[in-house]
Amino acid sequence: MNSTMPAVSKTRSFSTVFLIEMWERFGYYGMQALIIYYMVQRLDFQDTPANLTWSAAAALIYVSPAIGGWVGDKFFGTRHTMLLGAIVLAVGYALMVVPARSSMFLFVALGVIVVGNGLFKANAGNLVRKIYEGDDAKIDSAFTIYYMAVNIGSTFSMLLTPVIKNYFNAPFHGQLTWLLGSNAQGMFGHGLGWHMAFAVCCVGLLVGLANYAVMRHTLDFIGSDPDHQPMQWWKLGAVLMGGIVVVLVSTIILKYGTIAKIFVYAAGAFVLLVFGYLITKSELREKPGLIIALVLVVETVFFFIFYQQMSTSLNLFALRNVDPVFNLFGLKLWTWDPAQFQALNPIWIFILSPILAIIYTHYAKRDRDLSIAAKFALGFLAVAIGFFIYGAANHFTTAPGMTSQWTMVWGYGFGSLGELLTSGLGLAFVARYVPARMGGFMMGAYFVASGVAQYLGGIVASFASVPDRITAFLHDQAVTVTPAIQKEIPGVLGMKLGDFRDWMAGSSDAVKIAAASHVPAYSALPQATRQLVQQFNDQLNVVTMPYYTHLFFWLGVAGVVCTVIALAVLPLMRKLDAQHAAHARLDPAVEGMPTVATER
Repeated sequence: MNSTMPAVSKTRSFSTVFLIEMWERFGYYGMQALIIYYMVQRLDFQDTPANLTWSAAAALIYVSPAIGGWVGDKFFGTRHTMLLGAIVLAVGYALMVVPARSSMFLFVALGVIVVGNGLFKANAGNLVRKIYEGDDAKIDSAFTIYYMAVNIGSTFSMLLTPVIKNYFNAPFHGQLTWLLGSNAQGMFGHGLGWHMAFAVCCVGLLVGLANYAVMRHTLDFIGSDPDHQPMQWWKLGAVLMGGIVVVLVSTIILKYGTIAKIFVYAAGAFVLLVFGYLITKSELREKPGLIIALVLVVETVFFFIFYQQMSTSLNLFALRNVDPVFNLFGLKLWTWDPAQFQALNPIWIFILSPILAIIYTHYAKRDRDLSIAAKFALGFLAVAIGFFIYGAANHFTTAPGMTSQWTMVWGYGFGSLGELLTSGLGLAFVARYVPARMGGFMMGAYFVASGVAQYLGGIVASFASVPDRITAFLHDQAVTVTPAIQKEIPGVLGMKLGDFRDWMAGSSDAVKIAAASHVPAYSALPQATRQLVQQFNDQLNVVTMPYYTHLFFWLGVAGVVCTVIALAVLPLMRKLDAQHAAHARLDPAVEGMPTVATER
C-alpha cells in the first residue's frame, strides 16, 4: 500500500465496495428470480430448454470470474476492472429491458451479463482483501459482513421484481394515470411487466455506480499495480474487445445445447486434469493438502447440483404446485408470487449465520471445532432433509395438487443450512490446504468446477420437466373430467399448460389465448362451466405434482449418499490433515493464503 495514503479509514473504503456489491447482487438476483419464468411464460420455452439455457448461463457466470480476476490483478487493475464490470452489467440488464420476444436477443443479453459478472465479482472480493491486507484479525469478519451484502441485495430484489412484473402485466385499470396521464394505458397488460422488472435490476446497478462515484476517493490508494499507473486506453480497448468475443462465444454456447455440453464437460475434465497434474508433480509435503482440496472440490460440485434446483426445478414447482397464500392457524398472513419463494434462501441465511457463528465460537474455545470435511458431511445431511421435505409435498396439501407454502419455508431452511456448511465455507479449504504459489490458480479451478455443477444441476432439474401440452395429461387416471370438458369447451384441451393457467387467471395474454383456442374469456363462462374448468385445473395439478416430488425424493436420497461418502472419507481426511499440519509446522511455506469467506 502506498506510504502516502491519506487518512481514509479502512471502514469507509470497505463501505464503498460493500455498497456496490450489494447493488450488483440486487440486480443479479432480481433477474434470477424471473429468468426461468420469463423463458417459459414469455418466450414459450419448454421446461428442459429453459432449465438448460439458464444453467449454461449460470455455469458461464461462475466460470468468468476466473478470467476476470487475472484481468484485474495483472492487466487492467482490480479497481478499474470492477468498475468496468459494473457498467457492463448495467448494459446487460438494460438489454433485457428491451421488449424483444426473441430468444437470440436474450442469449446476447445473458452473454453481456456473463462478461460483466466476470469482470466484477473476483475484483470486488479482491478489493476487500487488499483493504485489510496484513490485518488477518479483521479479514474474516470483513468477509462475513461482505457476505451479508449478497443477502441484503438478493432478498430485496427477489421480493421486489416479481411484484413489479405483476403490477405492469396486469390489465389497465387506471394505474399511474396520476403520473403518466393517457400514456399509462399503453404500459399495462401487454407483457411489459417483465421488462419493467429487469429495468429495476438495471436501476440497481446505476444506483450502485452513482454511490461509487461519490465514494470512489476512499479507494484511490487501494488496488493492484495497474490501478496506480496512468490509464492506458489501449488496455481498456483490449478488455472491451475481449469482452465482445466472450459475448459472441457465450451466445453460441447458449443457443446450441450440444456446444454447451461439450464446453461444460471439457471444463470439468480440465479441472480434474489440473488437480491430477499438480498432485503428481507437487512435492511430497504438499500432496496431503492437495488431495484434501480435490475431495472437497468434488463435494462442492455435488452441492451446487442441489443448489441449482432453487432457480430451476424448485422455481417451476412453486409456479405450478405451491399454494402462494401464507396461512397460520387458519389466519391469512400474505400472498406471495411464486418467484418470491427464492427469497427464502437469503432470509434463512440471515437467521442461521449468527447462530452458526456462535456455535463455531463455542466449540472452538473448547478446542472441539469440527473440521471442514465434517461440516461438509453435515451440510449434505441438511440438504437431504430439505429435499425430503419437498418430496413429501403431496402430504401437505391445501387444495388438490397444491402443497402448503410452509413446505417451501422449511425445505429452504434446511437447504440454506446446508449452504452455510458447504458453499458458505467456500474457498476457505482452498486457502487452507493449497500452497500459496498455487492459490490463485486453484481458486480459478474452484470457480470452474462450481460452474460445471450449475449446468449439471440443470440436467438434473430437467428430469422434472412437465410436458408442454395439456393433451399429454389427458390419459392419466387422475384426469376424470376430460369428456365433460370436450363437450362443454373443447378448445381448452388443445392449449399449452401455461396458456391454460394464464387464460384462467385473466393475464395480459388471456384475450390472445382465448382467440387462438376459440374459447370465450374465462370470466365470461357460465358459473357451472367455470367450476368444471377449475376441477380440471385441480386434476392437472394432481398430475404435475409427482413430476417434482419424485425428483426431490431422489435428490434427498442422493444427499444421504453424499453424506455417507463424506463421512466414510473422514478418517482419510483426518489423516491427510494431520500430515498437512505436520508439514506446515516444519515448513510454513506449505500453508495456503489467509482463510476468507466466499459468496454466492
